[in-house]
Amino acid sequence: MVKIAPSLLSANFANLEAEIKALEKAKADMLHLDVMDGNFVPNLTFGPVVIKSIRPITKLCFDAHLMVQNPQKMIPWFADAGANIITVHAEACTHLDKALDTIHQYGCKAGVSLNPSTSEETIKYVLDKLDQVLIMSVNPGFGGQSFIESQLEKIAKVKEMIGGRKIEIEVDGGINPMTAAQCIAAGADILVAGTSVFAGGNYQKNINNLR
Repeated sequence: MVKIAPSLLSANFANLEAEIKALEKAKADMLHLDVMDGNFVPNLTFGPVVIKSIRPITKLCFDAHLMVQNPQKMIPWFADAGANIITVHAEACTHLDKALDTIHQYGCKAGVSLNPSTSEETIKYVLDKLDQVLIMSVNPGFGGQSFIESQLEKIAKVKEMIGGRKIEIEVDGGINPMTAAQCIAAGADILVAGTSVFAGGNYQKNINNLR
């Protein structure tokens, strides 16, 4: 069954503990942590201090998505803060192979994210070092954007590239019940959703609808 990873960016930051407990009760599979630096993407969110503060609250898997410049130097920060998966952008890594090695050295699973205009061929030579591929189905930076349908082809191509490797495909951006079905059909294993999970406050119903 597909995994649902609510984006914490859509939560009420005035009461993160209650929000996380509610997501646990709603059977969320993991938490997606959108880390933005205002440079790689045109938005600024949160960093390792916030992640470290919420780590004792839950046993949910923390999926730290680093939308930052120079992510290599930040890997130790997020590993120490309690991230289970650290995902870096191929576009931001001068030495992607080395960055993935560093993530594993810190005991975390390693992911690579691809922007909508980035070819899946970018990850061809690092597949054996990946635990996760994150396909952006919107241009990163802000929630509430419309799904870019061309990414369905990319999902299918990445699925074919992976072959028998134990690599999960995650899709982030514009996920709703309709696009969720399309992504799952193309080969997605994990769906990141913000608005679709948090809208209306019935997290259990919203997560079930995505599944």
